[in-house]
Amino acid sequence: MSLKSRVEVSSRSVISQRWALLLCLGSFCAGMFFTTRMWSIPEPKGLARPTTSEAEKLNLLSEGCNSRILQEMEMKRETRDIYREAFKSHNSVETLDKTIANLEMELVTARAAQESIRSGAPVPEDIRLNESSGKRKYLMVVGINTAFSSRKRRDSLRETWMPQGEKRKKLEEEKGIIMRFVIGHSATSGGILDRAIEAEDRKHGDFLRLNHVEGYLELSAKTKTYFATAVNLWDADFYVKVDDDIHVNIATLGETLARHRSKPRIYMGCMKSGPVLSQKGVRYHEPEHWKFGESGNRYFRHATGQLYAISNDLASYIALNQDLLHKYANEDVSLGSWFIGLDVEHIDDRRLCCGTPPDCEWKAQAGNICVASFDWSCSGICRSSERMKEVHRRCGEGENALWSATF
Repeated sequence: MSLKSRVEVSSRSVISQRWALLLCLGSFCAGMFFTTRMWSIPEPKGLARPTTSEAEKLNLLSEGCNSRILQEMEMKRETRDIYREAFKSHNSVETLDKTIANLEMELVTARAAQESIRSGAPVPEDIRLNESSGKRKYLMVVGINTAFSSRKRRDSLRETWMPQGEKRKKLEEEKGIIMRFVIGHSATSGGILDRAIEAEDRKHGDFLRLNHVEGYLELSAKTKTYFATAVNLWDADFYVKVDDDIHVNIATLGETLARHRSKPRIYMGCMKSGPVLSQKGVRYHEPEHWKFGESGNRYFRHATGQLYAISNDLASYIALNQDLLHKYANEDVSLGSWFIGLDVEHIDDRRLCCGTPPDCEWKAQAGNICVASFDWSCSGICRSSERMKEVHRRCGEGENALWSATF
């Protein structure tokens, strides 16, 4: 091949390489141009920035959540609102209950005061002071059931476990314990029997006179009147009924009741369920025996009559409903019947019905001091006016126990 031919071939080769290079550069630029136009995201214009709640919903949607989750969140929010309203309603109901209870107590007070005015019954001086200056709160009111013929029994208690004079006032002021002999009036009001009680009261000042005609067959009515009168005169946690022929350790009784102070509707005593006696002429005969079913049936559970205690709310219930409460022949049965159908806690404490020495003495030596002692065979201490000092000496808690006790 000639030199000229070689030069021409070489020249064409150089030119083709340059065009190849230019074509490559052009293709690269064209590719970059078209790639940018196809994948660029237009800038949003005129769109408002989403709020926090909208952002949360967008996030939920972006995570694959659907509308059911949003509905569940809304239901939870509504449930919280319902609980909040229910709590407010519960508080309102509790406040209303307290208001109703206070109004019921005021109604009881007004009724009892009206009855006292009608009957002309004397109101003790300390009660008048309490009414004028506002009632204080007591631990318990101990009403000792007594009769016109029981002067010796009353004196035996005054000489043993019932404080007298300044000590009785100190007991009320420092320990919050009220103690009174409870008695009504004779069938001939103002007669010799009533005058004898009035003279005894002027000497000792330890009676609670009831608007009630005394009589053994009227003990149920007397019990009802006692609780209604006592809850009107004194605001106490407990109201106790005691017979005048049993021995009582007052400090032990106070400590026993104080343990149940925070509980509602307390009915305490030695619970029993004796037979319903349909035979006429026997002691504790039940004229309405047919109400208790077949012959040989037993009574419902109730506290024995020598000593029992009820809380303030139950005493107020009796006072408010005394005209409606039925009276059975036996007062302890009557009291138990008044609480049937109520949400009442029956507390059976056998220390409230210990026997006389040696029973109560052995228990005292063992450190388990009895609240009350009596003889079951006599439904009280047999010949109590003669034996009370002996029982007190052997089974009493000691005078210092009362003044050192804290309730």
